[in-house]
Amino acid sequence: MNKLKLTIALLAGIAVTSLTTTAFAADKEVTVTGDASCAKCALHQADKCQTVVKATVTGKEVCYNLTGKEAKAFHGKICSGSTEKVTVTGTVSEKDGKQTLNATKIEEVKK
Repeated sequence: MNKLKLTIALLAGIAVTSLTTTAFAADKEVTVTGDASCAKCALHQADKCQTVVKATVTGKEVCYNLTGKEAKAFHGKICSGSTEKVTVTGTVSEKDGKQTLNATKIEEVKK
């Protein structure tokens, strides 16, 4: 009986540790450089305007939907259908197979 209780307690501890580690990993700040454009006006991939950054990560093209006040403030520069090279810093999350980047800083890359 004591072995069963010990095993259950050990498994519960491992489960809590793995969930905590996953939660902290999801909140890691990243910096991505790519092309910013409007998902509706330039890419025709959305029903409403939203800032999107296409970047190459480990050899694959990744499309990040930007959120946050920085993304909203920057959106006017690209909503006309233009594209700007930018570096974005923020936290990444994934939902329904789509990458979302909550932008805390957006800088235009000098040409």
